[in-house]
Amino acid sequence: MSSTRFVAARIGAVLTIGQLAATAGVTVRTVRHYHQVGLLPEPERDASGYRRYPAQAAVDLIRIRTLADAGVPLSRIDALLHAQPAEFATAISEIDTALGRKIDQLAEYRHRIAELASGESLFLPGEVVTLLNRMRGLGISQQRMRLERDAWILLHALDTDAIPHRVREKNAEFDDPETIRLYRAVDESVDWHPHDPRLDRLIDDLDAWEIAHTRSPTRSTELVASRIAESSPAWQRIVDALTHRAEQRASEP
Repeated sequence: MSSTRFVAARIGAVLTIGQLAATAGVTVRTVRHYHQVGLLPEPERDASGYRRYPAQAAVDLIRIRTLADAGVPLSRIDALLHAQPAEFATAISEIDTALGRKIDQLAEYRHRIAELASGESLFLPGEVVTLLNRMRGLGISQQRMRLERDAWILLHALDTDAIPHRVREKNAEFDDPETIRLYRAVDESVDWHPHDPRLDRLIDDLDAWEIAHTRSPTRSTELVASRIAESSPAWQRIVDALTHRAEQRASEP
């Protein structure tokens, strides 16, 4: 039976909730939800214990479904059902404007999601991404690479103008085999016990490197040092020892 004949057969009759839902093209669960939110009155049960709906309920339900399918928020449907033509037109125009803003916002989200495929280039300048790829090629561990990436993100946020100079410095450092050796040595020490005697030699080597590559500490390097320390008890000892030695040198005449 077609939907038109289905409805016509019940004009003037009463409907069960299942028949009402079928007439409007929704589920019984949807009808009950509309009852709960106050959009569709729920009739009392008859003597047999069933709720019976008049044909007007089917008309109201179709109107509710149509508005909901058009994107009208449920919180506004009741007012629209009872609105005068002019009020209805104004409300629909407002809803259309709000939907337009939502579409623009979703389009921006899609654009950002697409950019995520570019990985680090989403957060960092191309010259930094190139440097990070160079470091990966040198065999620096993934754990240390994540810390390096975070360091550059912080530097980019706190002092963008310093990026070109730091990139040149880092590239020059990685032209030095000693720098590469120390990076790899720190990687190897990540799982060492903090009192492993090998750390003493490594700390001495790193301190000598720091003296040879003296530069003023920045907020970003301090933040990254704290992150490095959190990554490993051995690295915590390295950071503490190097910080202590640097403070001692700064306090000397």
